[in-house]
Amino acid sequence: MEKSPGNGITGVMNRSDTERKSKGSGSEGMLFELPAGGATEPELAGQARVRCAQRHQVEMICGSLDSLLPEEHRVRVVWEYVQGLELSVLYQKIRSVEGGAGRDAIDPKILMALWLYATLEGVGSARQLAKLCAEHIAYRWICGGQSTNYHTLSDFRTAHPEVLDELLTRSVATLMHEGLVTLKRVAQDGERVRGSAGAASFRRRKTLQECQQRAQERVKALRQELEEDPGACSRRQQAARQRAARERTQRIDRALKELDEIEANKSEVDKDKARASTTDADVRVMKMADGGFRPAQNVQFATDTGSQVITGVAVINTGSDQGQMPPMTQQHQERYGKVPDETLVDGGFAKKEDIETVESPELGTTVYAPVQKPKTPDRGPYEPRKGDSETIARWRQRMGTPEAQRIYKERASTTECVNAISRNRGLRQFLVRGLAKVRTVVLWFALAHNLMRAVALRAQAALAASVS
Repeated sequence: MEKSPGNGITGVMNRSDTERKSKGSGSEGMLFELPAGGATEPELAGQARVRCAQRHQVEMICGSLDSLLPEEHRVRVVWEYVQGLELSVLYQKIRSVEGGAGRDAIDPKILMALWLYATLEGVGSARQLAKLCAEHIAYRWICGGQSTNYHTLSDFRTAHPEVLDELLTRSVATLMHEGLVTLKRVAQDGERVRGSAGAASFRRRKTLQECQQRAQERVKALRQELEEDPGACSRRQQAARQRAARERTQRIDRALKELDEIEANKSEVDKDKARASTTDADVRVMKMADGGFRPAQNVQFATDTGSQVITGVAVINTGSDQGQMPPMTQQHQERYGKVPDETLVDGGFAKKEDIETVESPELGTTVYAPVQKPKTPDRGPYEPRKGDSETIARWRQRMGTPEAQRIYKERASTTECVNAISRNRGLRQFLVRGLAKVRTVVLWFALAHNLMRAVALRAQAALAASVS
């Protein structure tokens, strides 16, 4: 007798059975005959059983908004950050006070947290945000049972640029105090972002003057209609029509005013080709990263290379970056009381007058920018040229050293990373009009970016301290 292999005794067979099973293949070597065609699945009778959705079943769910949100959710990080902000200026502007009439205002901290988290999630529309506040658990958690609407959200987003600007300064200054940001080396770059205007809204002076005349006639006609028949339509309709006509007139007037500046920057031959937008007079047609031309604004970010924290923000409506290095360096002086030790920019910023300005004793930063290739091949690009000042000659010689070329490589790894992150968060097209509102939206992006960078930098510092 033999035991079959395996755990325990599974069966016993005699020697003749074993020998017969090992001989050949087919049914002669098998204990049982198999049906022709091999094994088949047994046929199942009856209807398939599945678990269906039961949406009308009454359930008792005991829990709060806080219990529904995971402890590690990053919206909690945003709320913790907002809780530590100094927002007394926003509370002073609230008209609803104790003992007075009117409905209670929504807490500014809620609105601040909503827009910070929405910016991190790539939500840039007030209507979309209002919808998420009613449907998404993270936004509902921020609201904490308080209702809001898209109009309130939209107004709050652009109503307090001075508060956001001060928050940017304080947040970076705090990181500097902790030693996480040094301003030793700052990279600056421009990013062209699609504006809130269509290409068809750009018109020449003659067409703008005709539009202005028609808009004024429209306003006059609406006033006359109201005087002749006050009951022709409801007061709300009358107010809406008059407001629309008045705003269109204001936009056209603004376009004509901007057209004067546009024409001043063009040659006499091209002045007749100058155009301005009747939708947003602050946009300009710029060459975009894909090579196309579209209405856009130029967003300037200055970023600390060691921490990738945004330290400066500016918005302009010119496609060129020339002339933007001195204002950004001066902005650092006003914000933090010091300028970067070294400034890294690409060739679009490398204007001789700008280099001399920022390297002057008043500012005193060292510029790292690529040197333009000489027109003649026999001349070295890093050799001082006739007419160069002492500052420009030093800059040329400095950029020819291996150390300077190594330092300059940090520009792309810093600015391009920050630009990519901002685009992933929705900085592809502005939904607001005017440079002032556009700059406010850019400040939201800078604050949200720095918030997440601060979390990462503090975690790295804590890990390093625990290891040491």
